[in-house]
Amino acid sequence: MSFDEEDSIEHTLLVVREVSVFKIPPRSTSGGYKCGEWLQSDKIWSGRLRVVSCKDRCEIRLEDPNSGELFAACFIHPGQRESSVEPALDSSRYFVLKIEDGNGKHAFIGLGFNERNEAFDFNVALSDHEKHVRRENEKETGETSDSDSHIDIHPAVNHRLKEGETIRINVKHKPSSGTGMLSAAGLSGSGKPKTLSLAPPPSGAGKIRSPLPPPPNDPVAARLASTSQGVDQRAPKENMKQTNPSTYFSQLERSHLPATGSGSTKTTASGWAAF
Repeated sequence: MSFDEEDSIEHTLLVVREVSVFKIPPRSTSGGYKCGEWLQSDKIWSGRLRVVSCKDRCEIRLEDPNSGELFAACFIHPGQRESSVEPALDSSRYFVLKIEDGNGKHAFIGLGFNERNEAFDFNVALSDHEKHVRRENEKETGETSDSDSHIDIHPAVNHRLKEGETIRINVKHKPSSGTGMLSAAGLSGSGKPKTLSLAPPPSGAGKIRSPLPPPPNDPVAARLASTSQGVDQRAPKENMKQTNPSTYFSQLERSHLPATGSGSTKTTASGWAAF
């Protein structure tokens, strides 16, 4: 492949189906152009836009969508993007292009996109071309210069401890706050379970009694009162019979004493008393 054939290879970076071209007034201020000053009646053309990369040069071509006829072209040379493509001050969808006829004459026209994402893709395509050209130039300079091909590798820094060196680390012991489920259950970090204090049972004075007494002529209340009096009268006699220790002890002693003479009786009684 010859140099002329390699120079004629084109790469299409972006295609936008429909854009608008405006006839713009002269620059009012040195700050830039404002699309708000462009009138709708100043629209002179609408068609397709193509961004083409021709080696180190980028071309913005405005073409007829049906016939492909070229309406105008903007040439962006390396390092001259700002002078060829200028964004509008009051909108991100409008730009000002510097078009050339190939004979040294140029003019400025307004370019408008219908969608913001199309204008964003337009900026990205121009930036990608600049990065590609810069990368190719760096590759060529790296191949020709021997100094750039030499890689200087610095020795790694040795962070190991030398002989006799020590590291001291101070760790602060956080005291236990005593809160949580273990401490609430009496199982703290000390290992000694805490005693759980229980409230005493309620006394008899705390029982709920009936606030209203029974009526005076109630037969049920009279029957219960007479029954309780009879029980109280029989209870002392039964208690006296059951709680007579002398009779109980004499019966027990007589049952264990053998039927012998008086001498043996005294010995056994004394032995029983000693036991």
